[in-house]
Amino acid sequence: MFSQTIKNVMDPNRFLTAAPDQTVSDAASMMQTRNVGAVLVIADGKLMGIFTERDAVFRVIARGLDPTTTQLADVMTVEPITLSPEKSYGHALLLMHENGFRHLPVVQNRVPIGIISSRNAMDPEMEQFVWEERRRAHYR
Repeated sequence: MFSQTIKNVMDPNRFLTAAPDQTVSDAASMMQTRNVGAVLVIADGKLMGIFTERDAVFRVIARGLDPTTTQLADVMTVEPITLSPEKSYGHALLLMHENGFRHLPVVQNRVPIGIISSRNAMDPEMEQFVWEERRRAHYR
């Protein structure tokens, strides 16, 4: 799985976008509805930043900001690290680990086309691997 390209791992249905002037509250509602942990902030078709569940906690709640009036542009990560869809998923996981985040925007020709998450590592194939390892450990 780790040698697969990002385009083969990412789920295009979990790609959520918002405008920089949308509120944190609106973004959080969208994230909850779609069960995702991040929103790509886009203006004029270009990636401006990323807003994650951790941003909501550390940059909004912990600072006492009002999520109903705070705009994403004020609390998003500006110019996030991005990857092309041709890179390997293992490379993406390494970048996430080294930089301490769990989501990476996927861009092609500077246009956002998706997002990759550390959560993708828990696909059915990986879950089966974990289950098989536990089964074998039981018999040792």
